[in-house]
Amino acid sequence: MTTINGIPAFTDNYIWLLQNSDDSAYVVDPGDAAPVERALKERKLSLEGILITHHHFDHVGGLKALKDKHRCRVYGPANPAIDGIDQVLVAGDHLNVGDYSFEIISVPGHTLDHIAYYQAGENPVLFCGDTLFAGGCGRIFEGDPPMMHESLCKLAALPAATAVYCAHEYTLANLAFALAADPDNAALKERQRNAQALRTRGEATVPSTIGLELATNPFLRSAAPELALGLEAAGREAGAKPVEVFAGLRAWKDQF
Repeated sequence: MTTINGIPAFTDNYIWLLQNSDDSAYVVDPGDAAPVERALKERKLSLEGILITHHHFDHVGGLKALKDKHRCRVYGPANPAIDGIDQVLVAGDHLNVGDYSFEIISVPGHTLDHIAYYQAGENPVLFCGDTLFAGGCGRIFEGDPPMMHESLCKLAALPAATAVYCAHEYTLANLAFALAADPDNAALKERQRNAQALRTRGEATVPSTIGLELATNPFLRSAAPELALGLEAAGREAGAKPVEVFAGLRAWKDQF
């Protein structure tokens, strides 16, 4: 039986620790080696592998130190800028690590190399890096809005029960924007109250679920008429197509 624990890093990152019943472990996006080492020591785990979603430093900064010390295998996207990948993964690949069997989903937009790790089944799980956030989505650094929109549509099509493990604690800021864009959404208002209560207690707001994101995340709701109305009320061009609404929302969020 595998358990998933978030290791806080930097100011708002989560490095995800997958702990197996045999006391082996895998980590997702270790931007910093030190907190991973502490977690391994506290739990008396052996590090068997590292999963990478994309090349940004806060996701790969601890890779080399961890690999050098533990001689573990590293899995990640096809990007030569990431030093230390042992097995390159592309869309449609399947990866078995520990008790997990992941399908690889290509989700470019935030970066061009971005991939996500999805496990189907009774308790579906998604590690989506910086593509989909709780209540939001990543900035578009290397792609364009249609590319990012398409990537988010892939994730939105996953089962509603899918647990969404994103890489940052951005939820309160994301929900503040979401309410500006979608002010009459009752589910969103309830989510904000719940998220604020979690943070007040010092608890994480992630994982989320695909179902919750579909109900409250404006970037997955660009086909809903109320999001176009929200853009218009803010004095912004809404566009006629969902991808145009998405582009307008993302540009607004960049300045929010």
